[in-house]
Amino acid sequence: MKKILVVAALMLSSVSTFAQHAVGSFNLQPKVGVNIANLTEVKDSDPRIGLAAGVEGEYQASDIFSVSAGVLYSMQGAKHEISVLGQKSKTTYKLDYINVPIMANVYVTKGLAVKLGIQPGFKVSSAIKSELNTSIGSTSGTKDIEAKSVDFSIPVGLSYEYNNFQLDARYNWGLSKVFENSDAKNSVFQITLGYKFDL
Repeated sequence: MKKILVVAALMLSSVSTFAQHAVGSFNLQPKVGVNIANLTEVKDSDPRIGLAAGVEGEYQASDIFSVSAGVLYSMQGAKHEISVLGQKSKTTYKLDYINVPIMANVYVTKGLAVKLGIQPGFKVSSAIKSELNTSIGSTSGTKDIEAKSVDFSIPVGLSYEYNNFQLDARYNWGLSKVFENSDAKNSVFQITLGYKFDL
């Protein structure tokens, strides 16, 4: 009898090590990472590197399908630099949002999920930082700029989970114009690391 109990315990422990979250379960995942953000239609722009941090909740609807929703602080924007006759001018568009990704997650194998969803974003701040470097010195300044208060994007990506740690890589494809009189849209690659707590 003892041998049977030991074998059963070993089998259960091995299954729990490799199994997905139970069907019907819900987990919370604090996460932090980095954005590589840019703006479309801004000629010769460079990415702005910024923080992505927040929390997501996930409901496991079946063995291969789950739905999730989150709240993430997201630093976005772009950089633009030109050099003329020894003078360098650098402009940084600083656009910060609270994003709410709502995702469908399909697990194609143990721990590996394909993700697709919709993401409204709510503007926290919008500013432009200008720097001018010349042979006689440098100047800089920051001022607020008008940007739309709500932004919509389509997040698509992959995630891999191991021992409740999840590495998530996604691209947020901007649908909304960021500014009233411009066709520029947000374009953001996002990589985060999180840890899932079952509730």
